[in-house]
Amino acid sequence: MAAISYDSPAILKNFAGRKQITFPLLSDPDSKIIRAYGILNETAPKGPFYGIPYPGTFVVDTNGIVIAKYFEDDYTERYTSADILINQFGGEASAAHSTIEAKHLRISASSSTAVVRPGQRIVLVLDIELKPGIHVYAPGVEGYIPIDLAIGDSAALTAHPALYPPSKMLHLQAINETVPIYTGRIRVLREVTIGKSAPVGDLLIEGAFRYQACDDEKCFIPETVPVKWALRVDPPDRQRAPAEIQHKTK
Repeated sequence: MAAISYDSPAILKNFAGRKQITFPLLSDPDSKIIRAYGILNETAPKGPFYGIPYPGTFVVDTNGIVIAKYFEDDYTERYTSADILINQFGGEASAAHSTIEAKHLRISASSSTAVVRPGQRIVLVLDIELKPGIHVYAPGVEGYIPIDLAIGDSAALTAHPALYPPSKMLHLQAINETVPIYTGRIRVLREVTIGKSAPVGDLLIEGAFRYQACDDEKCFIPETVPVKWALRVDPPDRQRAPAEIQHKTK
């Protein structure tokens, strides 16, 4: 892991010490490498901030080949590293755990982090374990109610589209239909971006997981299960490097 910035070595050294960063921070004071990668933020006004890249992450394999990119248009919004690890590699969500026992399944709700800042993009996770012999329907099914994780937008956050796992097809011989379903264990992800005006302090994100469960003989009444994630919003870090090493207007 390494990070590159238009900041000077002195600024990066100060920042790394303050934040206890141990991986390499690379200085690109003239933004030559940033330009070469095509990620220079041309919308930044001339002045101390000119030369910054669009905030983002390249994920590379062991051969140095880029296998994924995570970038935002707004420099105040950022993917968090925990979000990327869960999305890209199926990592464990280590925060905001709660478990809900529903009629046909068990839901474990968690998040990529429990402490957030305005502009950060995090991922909310539902790990779902269906009871033996039970299946639920995948998005795109016709004639049945698919699973759905609903989270409303607010001033505190913007919810992005939910990500559902690949389904398998089930042939219903009695009615000669083939439908997409889930059985066993599944994981549903939904990213949210914390709003720039999100108040500092506790943040409770509430949602609803809807599903229709069936077994080999019958389908049950659709269910809606409330889910929630308890987070804390910290204020933005506005501390700057000492004045003598700060960027000067060019």
